[in-house]
Amino acid sequence: MPMPRLRPCRRTAAALLLAIASLPACMASAFAADYVQTEGSALTFTGSYQGEAFNGQFPGFQTRFRFDPTDLDNARLDVTIPVAKATTKNDDYDGELRGSAFFDSAAFPQARYVATRFRALGENRYAADGTLTLRGIGKPVTFTFTWTPGANPTLVGGAVVKRLDFDVGGGEWADTSLIPNEIKVGTKVVFKAQTATQ
Repeated sequence: MPMPRLRPCRRTAAALLLAIASLPACMASAFAADYVQTEGSALTFTGSYQGEAFNGQFPGFQTRFRFDPTDLDNARLDVTIPVAKATTKNDDYDGELRGSAFFDSAAFPQARYVATRFRALGENRYAADGTLTLRGIGKPVTFTFTWTPGANPTLVGGAVVKRLDFDVGGGEWADTSLIPNEIKVGTKVVFKAQTATQ
């Protein structure tokens, strides 16, 4: 029996469905779930020096996020961190922090964190396994966060970074009784949907 001929509108719809199905999965998800950072965001760090706690922040950091809780295989987090602007609001600390012994911001003005592997932890909590590149050294870092959807979805999370893995505070500063090896990094990022022109 001969196959029934599709009407023009059905042929067009069928061709469109085939075209969408043939797109790479990451492309298909990007149209619905790409976000850029907006106002109300912050990236902070916490440590201590000789037992005295200090807090700092990275003004000017930028985050791009591709995320859909139902499609974690295609999620991507990309954070650019201007370490040359790192500040604890203490001039003595900041001078050392940006200097050659720590961030060496003259030679390495930016750090970057990129994650492409995500895991659901339950109750809107997720883990991102990525690579932090700091002072030209790339090392794996796991970042855990909560995701709150909405008109301006929000990510809140943190990670523990071992500074000596990146030669931050080497030499005389490598003594972990002065400054612990583990530095806590925290962030709150408020997003908006990315438009075609961004």
